[in-house]
Amino acid sequence: MDPISSIKPWKDSSLAMLLEAQARGWQIHYFELDDIFLDQGIAMGQFRQLSVQDDNDHWFDFGAAGRCRLDELDAILMRKDPPFDLEYIYCTYILEQAEESGVLVVNKPASLRDCNEKLYTRMFPQCCVDTLVSRNPEILKAFINENEDVIVKPLDGMGGQSIFRVQSGDLNTNAIIEAVSKHGRSQTMAQRYIPEISEGDKRILLIDGVAVPYALARLPAEGEIRGNIAAGASTRGQELTERDRWLCEQIGDDLRARGLLFVGIDVIGDYITEINVTSPTCIRELDREFGINISSDLFACIESRISD
Repeated sequence: MDPISSIKPWKDSSLAMLLEAQARGWQIHYFELDDIFLDQGIAMGQFRQLSVQDDNDHWFDFGAAGRCRLDELDAILMRKDPPFDLEYIYCTYILEQAEESGVLVVNKPASLRDCNEKLYTRMFPQCCVDTLVSRNPEILKAFINENEDVIVKPLDGMGGQSIFRVQSGDLNTNAIIEAVSKHGRSQTMAQRYIPEISEGDKRILLIDGVAVPYALARLPAEGEIRGNIAAGASTRGQELTERDRWLCEQIGDDLRARGLLFVGIDVIGDYITEINVTSPTCIRELDREFGINISSDLFACIESRISD
């Protein structure tokens, strides 16, 4: 994971998982990205033992440090936040080596590489609004003019970074396309604007392809179009709708087949806009609001896989 010292403990899903692991009597080995390496083709790691507590002022303590083969572990949770860059990809290759030696990696390293959080939606066109991916400014502009009201965003962003709403005839269209596509050098996603964003961008969590029965609706702040907590959105928990459950059923089998045990989808109105596979969040908010323990369900799933 990223440095545990820099997380926001009251909202961090990785901490929720660590608390559950500890409650189950698991010994926790903590690694950051530069602690993982290959030695003579063997996946290795320099670890620090870790204990955690649900305390916003003091949420972790390090214990003994050491070095181990990664295949000596029972399970590895990959919880490194984007950016999804080459360093992230290299880390998945090392984790894949450990996986091939028998350790369970959550989520599956090959699927972390294959399932871009925005492009993975292409597998489920029945669940998605009209979408275009291109780096060609003229193709992007034609899509904007055809759909009249469009969201433009990069394929590698998170937390609402570089997301723009563009309407046909907007004098800033060229500048926005240049900025997001990096002057035509980077593939860019354009999606027809979904006005139901005013009712929230819902985060739905799935464990082994099965949805948690509640969603966290992230409501854009006043003057905002982005339903991201990092962009100031407020939150409201709610039960899944019939349409939400249908969307989850459409993708559940594919998630299971790809070894994506813990996934968060973003739903606006009737449509999936992203499928988050790297480090989905919102566990703590849903746990608090509905008196549930999502991490317990996740670790029950992990333990069943290990025992198999």
